[in-house]
Amino acid sequence: MTLKQAVGPVGIWSMELRSDDPQQGQEAAEAAAELEQLGYGALWIGGNSTVAHADRLIQATSRVVVATGILSIWEHEAADVAEEHAALERSHPGRFILGLGASHAQLAEGYQRPYSTMRAYLDALDSAPVPVPAERRVLAALGPKMLELSRDRAAGAHPYLVTPEHTAQAREILGAGPLLAPELKVILETDTERARSIARDFLSFYLPMTNYTANFRRLGFGDDDFKDGGSDRLLHAVFAWGGPDKVRERVAEFHSAGADHVALQVVTGDRGVLPRAEWRRLAEILDLGSA
Repeated sequence: MTLKQAVGPVGIWSMELRSDDPQQGQEAAEAAAELEQLGYGALWIGGNSTVAHADRLIQATSRVVVATGILSIWEHEAADVAEEHAALERSHPGRFILGLGASHAQLAEGYQRPYSTMRAYLDALDSAPVPVPAERRVLAALGPKMLELSRDRAAGAHPYLVTPEHTAQAREILGAGPLLAPELKVILETDTERARSIARDFLSFYLPMTNYTANFRRLGFGDDDFKDGGSDRLLHAVFAWGGPDKVRERVAEFHSAGADHVALQVVTGDRGVLPRAEWRRLAEILDLGSA
């Protein structure tokens, strides 16, 4: 089975699946098992996640692919990651994807020259006693250079906070072979004003980060789009909301633009809580039970 076949057309992206608290970790493990049964092809553990976080979810499931989305190259030594990856691959072969990212200057201590640092990190993974194979890692790529690196040194790209237009551009750079797995935020709310309020509150955390705004500028957005939690135009570009047909249409837009897999992040306005009811509803909307 190829990686594209293994992850399927849709998965779940969630920070709430990452927890170091035993009680919350147990709930996350139970949720992961349910997500597998619901038919999602991959689970992307949001934020600065680790191989250990993935291991816990893999142990709780039997077949779903689990990925870090992402592991920060600033906070984890490549040699340690390679060793942890090798151990996980021995115990659960083919179940894990190492998602790597350069994070942001606003979040990562010592942030500088992210492209060169990522190349050096990949070199270190390649030269480890048990290397991390390129076909088992993806990069959180936004700009053209990092997308090219995803094509040449990894199995593909996992861009976060992007639009269908970005997906089309990424596919052109990657070519047909590599995996393209963008993240898309979903609000299961039919009231437009309520959905926009939830979206603006959520997006306000990301808009101060220059990597994202620089990428949006390449896509034609400007300063006015970044004010007060985001313009209506920007919200519509990076969120899906509305009734079932609208949600299905937005997911289909990303697939039509070139995505092999769409990592869906359900946003409820209640951060820190596993949105299990919404995940069930989304599986029904996407008809995953018949997949």
